[in-house]
Amino acid sequence: MSFKEKLTVLLLLIVVQLSFGQIKGKIVDASDNSPLEFATVALFNSEDGTAINGVITEADGAFSFANIKTGTYYIEASFLGYTTRKIKSIVVSKKGILVDLATVKLTMGNELNEVIVKGEKATVVHKIDRQVFDTKKYQSSEGGNAVDIIKNLPSVSVDGQGAISVRGSQGFAVLVNGKPTQGDASAILAQLPANALQSVELITAPSAKYDPEGKGGILNIITKKGATDGVYAQVNVRGGFPSIEPYDTKVDAQRYGIDATVNKRNDKWNLSFGASYQRNDKSGRREGDMFIVNDAENKTTFLPSDGERSFDEITYNGRFNVDFTPNDADTYSLGLFAGKHTKDRLADIVYYDNHAVSPIGSDNRIYTLQYYNHNLRIRKGDFALGSFDYTHKFKNESKIAASILYEYTFLGGPTVNDNLGYPDNNIIYQQEYNTNDNPLYGTRINLDYQWKPFVFGTIETGYQFRNLDHSGEFVYERNGNLVSEFSSDIEMNRTIHSGYLQLTGAKNKWDYAAGVRLESMDRTYEESLKSEIMPNRYTYDFFKIFPSASVQYKVNDKTNLKAAYSKRLERTTTFKMNSFAEREHSEVFEQGDNKLLPEFIDLVELGITKNMGKGNSVYATAYYRHVDNVINRVNTLAYEPNGAVIDSIINRVYSNVGKSNAVGLEIGATIKPTKNWTNFVGFNIYNYTIAGALNFNHRDGIERTYTIDSESTIYSVNLNSTYSFWQNASVQLSFNYLSDRNTAMGEDSRFYAPNLTLKKSFLDNKLTATLQWQNIDMGLLNTNEQRITTSRPGQFYTTTNYVYEVDMVSLNLSYTFNAAKNKAKFIDSEFGKREF
Repeated sequence: MSFKEKLTVLLLLIVVQLSFGQIKGKIVDASDNSPLEFATVALFNSEDGTAINGVITEADGAFSFANIKTGTYYIEASFLGYTTRKIKSIVVSKKGILVDLATVKLTMGNELNEVIVKGEKATVVHKIDRQVFDTKKYQSSEGGNAVDIIKNLPSVSVDGQGAISVRGSQGFAVLVNGKPTQGDASAILAQLPANALQSVELITAPSAKYDPEGKGGILNIITKKGATDGVYAQVNVRGGFPSIEPYDTKVDAQRYGIDATVNKRNDKWNLSFGASYQRNDKSGRREGDMFIVNDAENKTTFLPSDGERSFDEITYNGRFNVDFTPNDADTYSLGLFAGKHTKDRLADIVYYDNHAVSPIGSDNRIYTLQYYNHNLRIRKGDFALGSFDYTHKFKNESKIAASILYEYTFLGGPTVNDNLGYPDNNIIYQQEYNTNDNPLYGTRINLDYQWKPFVFGTIETGYQFRNLDHSGEFVYERNGNLVSEFSSDIEMNRTIHSGYLQLTGAKNKWDYAAGVRLESMDRTYEESLKSEIMPNRYTYDFFKIFPSASVQYKVNDKTNLKAAYSKRLERTTTFKMNSFAEREHSEVFEQGDNKLLPEFIDLVELGITKNMGKGNSVYATAYYRHVDNVINRVNTLAYEPNGAVIDSIINRVYSNVGKSNAVGLEIGATIKPTKNWTNFVGFNIYNYTIAGALNFNHRDGIERTYTIDSESTIYSVNLNSTYSFWQNASVQLSFNYLSDRNTAMGEDSRFYAPNLTLKKSFLDNKLTATLQWQNIDMGLLNTNEQRITTSRPGQFYTTTNYVYEVDMVSLNLSYTFNAAKNKAKFIDSEFGKREF
């Protein structure tokens, strides 16, 4: 094509563009002006009501229609749980005109009951790819952290060990204000004060624009935001009453905390300062039995035990964030976050005199022994991280965004393990001490571009670079001497390059999204014992495609149908790759797999949502999750280097063990029998199967194969029932129940916890007092207890009942110094907390 021909085509395209008009606007929540992402906006011809086009809103609530002929139109803006709003008489009077509708506000609930429901949001709002939960509905979480909120979501369960699962999977990613983190979920959420949260988004089948990490999907934590200029300040103070049950602990549990946020905002600047200090101790006990069979020596070892198992947890941090918006097109953001996190687990266990060794099948005792095991495990995480973000919006409504995050985290902490005489603790049988230094450096760089070249959708594309450098030095001493077989050095480096392409759009009654993400990963892992000169080196890399797709159909104003698919993965952690045994406590060697492969996951879901009016709604989602290279913790017998069975120790191994499948149904309902009484019920049931084998080289150099084959049906129930006495007082009962569930080699028992909360506001709602009674038991229930059992026929059987503190009472006071709404937002850890 000649230059003249090219110029002619270009001029024709410009003429075509100028011959049409454009309509744009922004959809927001009428109660607080927060943007509504994925709201539906439909454009109609006013003369005959013909549907012209339909779009869905962006993250900031923005929408636009391009290539609109001259004429008169109207739009209908709708979002599940909100009243549909119609904007009439939109006139495109001439070619090339831009009609700006500015802000379109949607109101929750039915228009006829607008006065009654004013200011009250639905507990859950459903979007094409996620469920959005209002954190204010969970009063029992106030003064706590994000874990106390998310454990009430229908898809989420928390067991007695504090492990969080989404639809039965402990592997899921966490975002903070849409920014990815790579930390351990429990550690990340434990550091976020519940009072600072606005909502939690559960993205169970994420699109290609998100990192593919997390086999259970993504939890996006949204901190409080507003739209009012001025100064916002809030202080929350929490104090716990003395423990009702002592559990024979040596030191009483302490529970108190304070967190504060100050936010200054004007038309160009948004500055946020935050600080938090929380102490959250929990008392408890551990009651265990363990049998180990030694065929070679014809003996059975029986180890009954009982004693204190308590936790002391301290978290404090400081946060700073500044946004600068010099004009309508550009936004700059700088964030800093630093703090400390310490979690001490004390297990002072007595092994009574019926700790015995007998011939197999006989009650005759070869010998008996009683002793006292003092085990203190301290885990520390000191961190400092910073991020810089830049966003530019072009005149054609496209935008480009760039961000960089750098993190330094120091992980470590000693474990003290002393075996002493009982009742005379001055007798020393064995004293062990192991510690580790784990500095971690992480970098993430993102570049994203979004534009709308087609009337039927928006295109998003981007590139991401991530690097993790994590080293560790493990030093193990016994009776003051270095034990070389447990002392080691490790180092892992992981580099990831990824790019994605995503299409999102709407047409008539359909919303749709489809995309693909390409990722290249290189992983290098080195480890060596202190006695070795050269480290062993293990490499792993891949180049893979991660597709995703979702579609939603609006049957009518009250009913939506949706379907989604997402390809995911769960990356390995350094902790689970360290193949050298670590002595965790008196009964356990713990080690990983230096060739550990990531898990690869396929997620499929089908769902329906229905709004029945007057605050009542229901939804149901059927889902299927398939996992390859399942990483599981498996118990085996422990062997001496000479091949002899260690009679009193179990080997705990992390490794790939095969494949798993989960098929489930999730149901949630909001039930409002009266104006003052609201109930939210979530129910999740799924069938879980895992099949495969563990091939493991023991300390004696012999590889043994352990078959894994397990199946069971598991369910969980979360209930929140709230009754408002008058405008500023309410009572809430919450109940979380998790059924018995199978593991690779055993079973975890049911676990449940009821809670009661009283809430009252004073001083024109500036002061709010929340009285919480958590883990209600009163000596009548088995609240907050969980029994964990593992076994391998003919080799070993272990069962341990963990008894955690009940009847915990605390008071939280929250004071807001002015009426301006909080727009504070902070960054969070990208890498380190995953290893905590």
